[in-house]
Parts: sequence; C-alpha cells; structure tokens
Amino acid sequence: MIPSVVLLGIFFFFITLDNVNTKTYDITRFSTAKETIRSPITIEDEKETERKTRETVQSVSDRYLVSDEVTKERISFAEEIREAIHTLHEEGKEVTDNKPMTGQEKVQKLNQLLSEDISVSVKDQTFLQLIEASKEDREKGFTLLIQALRETLNDGVRTENLQTAIANVQDKIKYSTLNDNIKKPLTELTKFLVVENSFFDVEQTMEARKEAAGSVDPVMIRAGEVIVREGQTITNQIYENLELVGVLDSQRNIFPLLGMLLLIVLISLVIGFEMYRMNKDNNLDNNKIITIVIVTVIGIALMKIVSLYTEEYNEIFYIVPIATSALLLKLLINERMAFVMAIIYAILAGFIFNGKITGYLNAEAGLYILISQVAGLYFLMNVKDRTAILKSGLGIMVVNTMTVLLFIFLSFEKYSIQDLFIQLGFAMFAAFLSAVLTIGLLPFFEAGLNMLSDVKLLQLSNPNQPLLKKLLTEAPGTYHHSVMVANLSETACEAIGANGLLARVGAYYHDIGKTVKPHYFVENQLSIQNPHDFISPKQSAEIIIRHPYDGANYLKKYKMPKEIIDIALQHHGTSLLKYFYFKEKEKNNHVKELDFRYPGPKPQTKEAAIINICDSVEAAVRSLKEPTEEKIEDIITSIIHDRMSDGQLDESPLTLKELKIIQQTLFDTLKGIFHSRIQYPKEEEK
Repeated sequence: MIPSVVLLGIFFFFITLDNVNTKTYDITRFSTAKETIRSPITIEDEKETERKTRETVQSVSDRYLVSDEVTKERISFAEEIREAIHTLHEEGKEVTDNKPMTGQEKVQKLNQLLSEDISVSVKDQTFLQLIEASKEDREKGFTLLIQALRETLNDGVRTENLQTAIANVQDKIKYSTLNDNIKKPLTELTKFLVVENSFFDVEQTMEARKEAAGSVDPVMIRAGEVIVREGQTITNQIYENLELVGVLDSQRNIFPLLGMLLLIVLISLVIGFEMYRMNKDNNLDNNKIITIVIVTVIGIALMKIVSLYTEEYNEIFYIVPIATSALLLKLLINERMAFVMAIIYAILAGFIFNGKITGYLNAEAGLYILISQVAGLYFLMNVKDRTAILKSGLGIMVVNTMTVLLFIFLSFEKYSIQDLFIQLGFAMFAAFLSAVLTIGLLPFFEAGLNMLSDVKLLQLSNPNQPLLKKLLTEAPGTYHHSVMVANLSETACEAIGANGLLARVGAYYHDIGKTVKPHYFVENQLSIQNPHDFISPKQSAEIIIRHPYDGANYLKKYKMPKEIIDIALQHHGTSLLKYFYFKEKEKNNHVKELDFRYPGPKPQTKEAAIINICDSVEAAVRSLKEPTEEKIEDIITSIIHDRMSDGQLDESPLTLKELKIIQQTLFDTLKGIFHSRIQYPKEEEK
C-alpha cells in the first residue's frame, strides 16, 4: 500500500514539474529574443510604480488660500474713500478768511478724514480728481470699482498675477460707460486697492499631493503576461522586467517546487488514508491497489497530453475524457474512492492546465474536470449491463454542455457561433469518449487483474454460466437452495448498505463444491437412500467439510474473482457439524470436536457473514413441516445467537445494530415466502 502511494506521489510530482518550475533564460541586454517569454508570476513593478507616482505628484498644482480679511480690507478702503469724499461735500463750502477752500485745502481735509494707509498710498492728484467729479459720476464709478474689485479679489490674487489682476479691473473701468473724468482717478486708485490676497498653503498642497500619490495604482506584471515577444530586442526596460519576474538563469526559484511538493504530500496522505480505511474493512487487496494506480496514471496522463496542445485562450481541456477514471473506480473499487480521486484529479488539473505559468491555477479547468466526474458518478446507477455506462455517458454529455455554457456566459466575452459549437463539441465528445473508454478498458481490468465489477457480477449471475449449469444439472437441490440463499442474502445486504449484488452472486456459487459428491447432501437425496447411513459419522463429516474447499478449487480453476472464492471458503467459517459430532459422541466419548469443525477461515466481510447466516436459516426453515411466523422467528434468532456465541462473526465487520436489522429483514422475507395458504377442500369433502 505504502509503495503504491509513494509511486503515485512521484508520478504526480514529475507530471506537474514543468507547470510549477520556473523556466530561466540566458539573455543579455540589447540581444534579440529567441522566443516569446511570459511572466511566471504576478508581481509589482516597483520602479515603474514609483515613476508613475512621482509624475502624478509633480502634476499636482500648488494650493493657495484666499484671505477674506485682505479682501474685506481692500473693499472697505474703497468704500472709505467714497464715504470720505461724500462727507467732504456734505459739509458744504468751507470758508477760510471769507474765501472758498481751494483744491489743495480740500485734499488736505480729505487726507485728515482718511486712514493713514490710504492717505500715504494714494496721490493727492487722484483725490483731487475724485473730489472734482460730479456726484453722479463718482457714485457710478465707485459702484463699478467695488464690484470689479470684489470679483477679482474673490478669485484670489497671487504675486505672479498681481499685475494681471490690476489690469483686469482697469479694463472694466476703461471699457465702461463712465465719463472720462472719473475713469482716470479710478484707474489710479486701482493700483492701490488691488493687492495680493492668495497665499501658498503648505498643508493643503501636501495633502493634495498625498491624495494624488495614493490614487496611483501599482504597476503590476501579471502571470502569463507577455514580457518580450520572439524577435523583439531586449531593451533595458525589458531586461529589468525579466529580472524582476525571475526568469534569468541566475534567478532560479525553488519555492514553487517546494509548494507543489507539499501539495503532493497532502494528496498522497489522503490517498493513503482511503486505502488504509479500505484495508481496515478488508476491502483492499493488491489488485485493487494496482487498479487505483493504473486508472490514476491513465487519467492524469490524458490531461497532460491534452495540456501539451493547449494555447492561450484555447479551452481544449474540454475534450479530456477524465470521467473514464471516475467510472472505472466506481465500478472496480467503490464510489467513495472514486469521489475522493475525482477531487484530486480536479486539483491537479488546475496545475496541469495552467499554461506552465508558475503560481497560476486554472480554476475553470479544475471545476470542469470535477463536475464532469461527479456527473459520471451520479448517473452511473443501477448497473444491469454495459448499456448503463452509455446512459451515464449521455448524462455526462448534458452536464458537460451546461458547464461549458455556464463558463461562456460568466466570462462576459463575445464568442462567435463557430467557437461556441467547437467548445460544445469538445465537451460532448469527451462524454462520449469517457463512456467508450470505460466499456473498452473494463474487460482488461476484469480479466487481467481479476477485478470484480457490477457488470462482471451480472455476467456471473447468468444461469448459462458453466458452473451454474453444472450445479443445476448435477445438484438441482443445491441449486434451488443457492437461489433461495441468494435472495435472502441480497435483501439482508441491501438493508444494511452492503453489496447486495455481490452477496447474490456469491450465494449462487457458495455451494458449488457439493457437485463433487452431490448425493451426500440432503437437498439432493430425492428418492434415494441416505448414503450417510452406510458410513461412519467421521467419514460423513469429512465429506461434508470438504465442500467449501472443493468449491474454492472449482472457482479458481474457472478463474472466478477472489471475492466469490472467499465467500465459498468462508461461508461455514469454523462452525461445528453438530449432527455428526453428537452421533459420533454416542459411540466414542473421546471424540475431538476439532475433527467435526470446518477449518475456516471465518467470514471476513459483511457479505460472507450474511451468507453464513442465510445458508443455515434457509436450510433450517425449509426443513420445517408446518412453518409458522413464531417458528421462523425462533429459528432465525437461534441461528444468529449461535453464530455469535460460537465466534463465527468475530472477524466480520458486522455490528450488533446491523445484526438486528438482518434478523428482522430475514424474518419479513421468509414470512412472505412461507405465508399461510388457503386449504382447498377435497372432492369427497365437497
């Protein structure tokens, strides 16, 4: 068992080696690429990301803060000048020595009314022109000036655009409908009122640059992305990318190999555990181990061969007939092992179909492989002949088609009708090929390794089989007894979840050894005197005890499956021939009980143990002259208790709960067979 698991592990490792082993190249800068090289991994190009970030940050303009205080201050200066001139005119004509105030005196008076910042900065000539303008022109002029000043300052005036801002205000004055006598002083006043009010904001600028840097997505080189195409010159940038993804000769990476090795160890442990579980239940032998290995190698090899022809955007893995492996394992081993191996095949398929891109797992291929196998296991039910495999193939075909359509719809890509039909054709052909390969390979395992499948069991149950014909013609009573035991055994096995078909076929052949001396068995003694009356009990016991081993020899001669041979050998276990033992004991008190016991072995499987019970139950119930439900129930209970107390069931995996179910099942079955019939009156009674 362990060597086979190790062998499979080694096979898995080497079959997936080139799918996880990073291929390296001997490349120099500015040479020509001899082949197309793809990235084996997904990795960030930190240098390119840094460059992109730097450019993005540099593109962020400086942030400025517009001072509302400065804006209000300059507007208030304009309003102050207007109000001061208005106050000056409201006071009327001031007189000095009975003479009106001169223009200079008015300017001096105005300077006294105004703030020092204004009076110092504005020329007297400008004030004089404003004072001498008409009230209407002055009000219109200041209204326009304050509005233009507010708009310009609200937009923000920086040092570098101060002159532009002043010119903008002056242009609004220049191209207004104001009189020329008011335009000139207002234009001069603009030079004082328009000042810098937008100042560099360090915090906002840094925050903006930080946000811009954070918005830059990392520059990634994706697994499978083409770094350089065949014939392309290896530039410095391309060389750095090749170095980054680790495909240069000096950069061989063993970590993917270690990862794959860990996965294979886990897979091998799962397979080993399942084999151990089968061995614990006496359901594992060398032929089954060889079958698991061969079927697995065939399935994985098929996937590997198809993967060699897989190219980019080519879903050729749809054509893999992997369901063959699942079907064969279910037919030759059991459904649990088939399901476990189906999961393992799906996991390995994800690596095998990864396009030899290290670190990439083709989930679509793995899911398709798993669904296809599970469909095969689900639809392979009630195997009566090989056509059941073809029916299973039809089910796989439907599921494969639906799975392909599912992938196409989920991909959100546009497919041509031609591509659609090609992919669906692959999926349907894989299902058909799976069924054909299963039917074709099954006989090789059945004949070459003497494996037992349901199909083989159905063939062996055919009454035209040479041994069954021999039993029918040479020991008809035993044949009828075997058919009854088969019916009882199959019903009991199905009640506890054992293999009912195996029990039925095993029961057909379990007494084939009686054909050596058929008349020494009571069921074949029709209209003849019992030959045991003429020989000693010990001789009778020797003849009776020989029949399981004579039967095993017959079965081996006809190359019957091991399971059938084991049932023939074990169906009496080491039980005691009580009738002849006690008969001999009447004459000889020193008789040895061992001489009247079957040599064994005891039943090792549930099917053999059930046949052991049903063999005795059928014979005992058949011997009843007037069977009633009470008598039948007592016989069944007595035989099961006798088998347990005699230790005949110690080596079988039957539980007490299962024995209880078997007891009730046998009672219900026999009660139906030996039900009470109406006693029709005779002619005289009429």
